[in-house]
Amino acid sequence: MICCVVLMLFAVGYGAMTRHVPEAGAFYAYVQHGLGRANGRGAAYLALVTYTAVQVAVYGYIGAVAADLVQHYGGPALPWWLWAAVALAGVGLLGYRHIELSGKVLGVLLLCEVGIVLVLDAAVIARGGGPSGLSTALLQPGQVGSGSLGLGLVFAIASYLGFEATAIFRDEARDPQRTIPRATYISLIVIGGFYTLSSWAVVSAWGDTEAVKAAGTDPGGMLLTTMQRQLGATAADIAEVLLMTSLFAAALSFHNVLARYGFSLGASGALPLRCSSRHERHGSPHVTSVLQSISAALFVAVCAAFRMDPVTQVFAWLAGTATLGVLLLMSLTCLAVIVYFRRTRRDPRFWHTLAAPGLGLLALGRQLPPADRWFDGAGDRSGRHTRRGLRDRRTPRARPAPAGHRGRRRAARSRGRLITSPEAGARSRSRGQPGRGPRTQGGRAGAPAPGRA
Repeated sequence: MICCVVLMLFAVGYGAMTRHVPEAGAFYAYVQHGLGRANGRGAAYLALVTYTAVQVAVYGYIGAVAADLVQHYGGPALPWWLWAAVALAGVGLLGYRHIELSGKVLGVLLLCEVGIVLVLDAAVIARGGGPSGLSTALLQPGQVGSGSLGLGLVFAIASYLGFEATAIFRDEARDPQRTIPRATYISLIVIGGFYTLSSWAVVSAWGDTEAVKAAGTDPGGMLLTTMQRQLGATAADIAEVLLMTSLFAAALSFHNVLARYGFSLGASGALPLRCSSRHERHGSPHVTSVLQSISAALFVAVCAAFRMDPVTQVFAWLAGTATLGVLLLMSLTCLAVIVYFRRTRRDPRFWHTLAAPGLGLLALGRQLPPADRWFDGAGDRSGRHTRRGLRDRRTPRARPAPAGHRGRRRAARSRGRLITSPEAGARSRSRGQPGRGPRTQGGRAGAPAPGRA
């Protein structure tokens, strides 16, 4: 909720610039108009690096989740990069075609992912929460400010990645001056409300104290464990599949954003003019789409060649890099908004052109030091928990289970029984999988995958 307020301050100035800067470059265009051409191009290249980093991070995560999921259901043990390549091919195909096709795919996946989490929220509320009832910690200032609030906000901001991409699709909007600010506000309100409700429901399902313990013990599998306890094993299985589809949707969103950034840079001369061409049939920036697919494939190949762990290294390192990059870009944009309107006087609204972007600049700048701590071990610690969960699930599933075991599993599911013996508890925890970490709470459901446009 705090993060949503901070980003809403940013969005006020961001939306005001949309009315006066008729270009689809978003960060690049706004920084260029406010702080000059050189700074604008610097912001453009930083945006390319940032979104490329988060996309490759998502591919690493997709590979790990897909490989684990296939083995969990008795499939072959294949390397993570092979599954990442399959996802990359699908994203490249959809990104090459008209944006409406990508929009339909994203819409269907979004409805499924959000739907199952809302079912979980409703179940927790209907049952009155866990043993201690519905949580009231949200209303206690001492609880809200406890722990590492700054680092927590950085993780939360990472979960919103993609909401700012509304301005990048300006050329494909019918009335961009009106729809882009509206879409930005609506996306922030809906995402913020969804995250707040779902986080509160998960905490309520465990209880305030037990939720902290569960998050520290199994951060990657906490959501699925909650899903299984509240809705049963079948719902947890469905949520596992939807986690993978949500990661695919996030990769597709970032691919579309990168393709259009490249298109804008080609039109402005920062990249070769060929990058600004559109496909005759699909109307998509097909050249930059293909270039983005090739660059992502090369990065995945390099990570595979160096045998980097897809979760603790590819995802954790690159997602942290992307979060730091977005914080810098948002801070620069807030500054550019203030400078632009102070210089041109084209918009007399004090709140939209000075107060809100000024407060947003202070709040976002305050998050840069905590973001740097991501690389001081916070991401690695989270990654070790997550990777351990992968190993726990993978090891017992690598050998075919006897028929009797599968029969007992089905019987246990039909009775809805939770097994509490140490051995069975280990098997139950082995169903955990990597958490979405920093979008992904975009998916957004869970610790979302980097957000989606």
